[in-house]
Amino acid sequence: MQEVQAALTRLIQLFETLTPQTVPLLATVYAPEARFKDPFNEIGGRAAILALFDHMYAQLREPRFVVSSRIAQGHQAFLVWELHFRFPRWPEQPRIIRGATHLRFGADGLVLLHRDYWDAAEELYEQVPLLGALMRLLKRRARR
Repeated sequence: MQEVQAALTRLIQLFETLTPQTVPLLATVYAPEARFKDPFNEIGGRAAILALFDHMYAQLREPRFVVSSRIAQGHQAFLVWELHFRFPRWPEQPRIIRGATHLRFGADGLVLLHRDYWDAAEELYEQVPLLGALMRLLKRRARR
């Protein structure tokens, strides 16, 4: 579907150039009733989704998305991405979360469903100094 391909291209462009000032532009790609889910959040509505990205900029330093792959079929798409950022408490250490997103678009090309998949334990908790050591210990014990 041509509309979905164009909508997906626009969404990727917005995410890869996203800044605190451009978060409101996300309203042009999400339906008013859109749903969003990731390992920490399950929210509904365009305003809540925009607030979530505003919150990301309040919590992280220099967050930046890089989309490396995309697949679209019908009214659905799948993205593979990296989120590059720094924790405010440890700004000297750049971090990366690797994940994927399932998107479902409406007939109008707006996103109805945005579902992020990433391993919070490996990609986030293990990168926090003291918590990371505990998580790695638990992982080693679970492998035995």
